[in-house]
Amino acid sequence: MKKVSAIICAYNEEKTIKEVILSVSKAVIVGEIVVVNDGSTDNTKEIIEVLKEEIEITSIHLEENKGKGYAMAIAVENAVFDIMVFIDADQRTIPSAYITQLVSPLLNNECDMVLGYSTVNILSQEVNPLKILTGERALLKEDILPILDKMKESRFGVETLLYFFYISLGKTLKFLRLVEMKHNDKYKKMTALKATTSYINEGWEIAYTAMKNYDLLLKAIERQVKKGIKL
Repeated sequence: MKKVSAIICAYNEEKTIKEVILSVSKAVIVGEIVVVNDGSTDNTKEIIEVLKEEIEITSIHLEENKGKGYAMAIAVENAVFDIMVFIDADQRTIPSAYITQLVSPLLNNECDMVLGYSTVNILSQEVNPLKILTGERALLKEDILPILDKMKESRFGVETLLYFFYISLGKTLKFLRLVEMKHNDKYKKMTALKATTSYINEGWEIAYTAMKNYDLLLKAIERQVKKGIKL
């Protein structure tokens, strides 16, 4: 079985990081676990180091918060396998075998990147209008090596960057709904004021990334238009 590198980037996730790492460690397809502690100020670092006594983990502790994009890029630089699987550290419900679900379409050459997303129930419909921003995804290491520097600067806009980059190159994406997956939103992890401020900042980082990578955005739009015309 082909092995993959499981990458977990965490910032102040002391409530969930242990269970996430333990769950990932049980997946047979995972050949290594790379955990990046992005300057956490809670007990995230200590929990990771305690787990290293029983689980083989490559841990990277950043002295200050550099942002999700930087943490992901650093993890990729330290990963050894060809396939990267990114796992959010704030999950409270982790579906069984979902890592294999994420990787399978890639191994079967069905697409270039798999995005696993959760949904919310609105008017009896399961929806997720922002599924391109999901943190759960599987992709080939070689595909994102050219944009690692851009990722390091993107902070929370990294998922937007990856989406535009793949579409601009004409690469194929597969969206995979992970039915049981649940995350803790920020209002469960911090005060209402801090959570609201954090969401606003993340929204700005996404918009800034889109503007900064305007060339990728234009190429992505151009490809989508051409695709539409052909259809």
